[in-house]
Amino acid sequence: MATRGRLIIVGALTLVAGLIILFPARVAYNWLAPPEIRISGISGTVWSGAASHATGGGFYVSNLKWRIRPLRLFTGKLAYAVSGSPGAGSLEADLAFGVGGDVYLTDVSAFVPLQNLEASSGVRGIGGTASVKFERLVLSNGLPVSAQGTIEVSDLVLPLVSQTSIGGFSAKFRTQQDGVVASVEDTDGVVDIIDGNLKLTSDRQYEFRGRLAPKPETPPQVRQQMQFLGSPNELGQYELRLEGQL
Repeated sequence: MATRGRLIIVGALTLVAGLIILFPARVAYNWLAPPEIRISGISGTVWSGAASHATGGGFYVSNLKWRIRPLRLFTGKLAYAVSGSPGAGSLEADLAFGVGGDVYLTDVSAFVPLQNLEASSGVRGIGGTASVKFERLVLSNGLPVSAQGTIEVSDLVLPLVSQTSIGGFSAKFRTQQDGVVASVEDTDGVVDIIDGNLKLTSDRQYEFRGRLAPKPETPPQVRQQMQFLGSPNELGQYELRLEGQL
């Protein structure tokens, strides 16, 4: 009887595992996905599958692929290795879902055209490319609540400053008690950023504050555009403040 009981248990577990492995990804999406996330061209299973297009929070990814990380189930999280193409860029990360619905991203590596973020950032005409490296990023209701990583931007176009490229900049992200913050500086930009700080708060507001100063190589048209930021201080630095809601 004991042997028969063990066989029944093993058979039941095998059946459950088989159902999970073979469960169609399309059905799982229709049952579980929140309305703000739209995925089309779904194929495969919840174990391993793909989708042709996915959008959410103003962000678009094509050629989305996923593969489950089964050992992460022992940590209480449903985890996947994912990859995709945000526009002409690329994205790879380990993604996990917590019991409360939080999303955990680790080992994030991405190359993203900034035009893809125009809708989510609210900055019209933004351009350039971003190289993203995050050791850890936690999203709660789509909002970053914990972050450790770096974003390197090249050929940045920021219409408030210039309609042409103003060069490269970097932002190093970290977590504080009242939200996620980043220190921003220029790498090969045509303008100097002094005390650049980006802040994301729990009420979904973002704010960038810093000072801009021209360099010897700053083009005349950029110098002229900077005058629209107001009057410079005694050091020739212009105050820049951008804010909005995610």
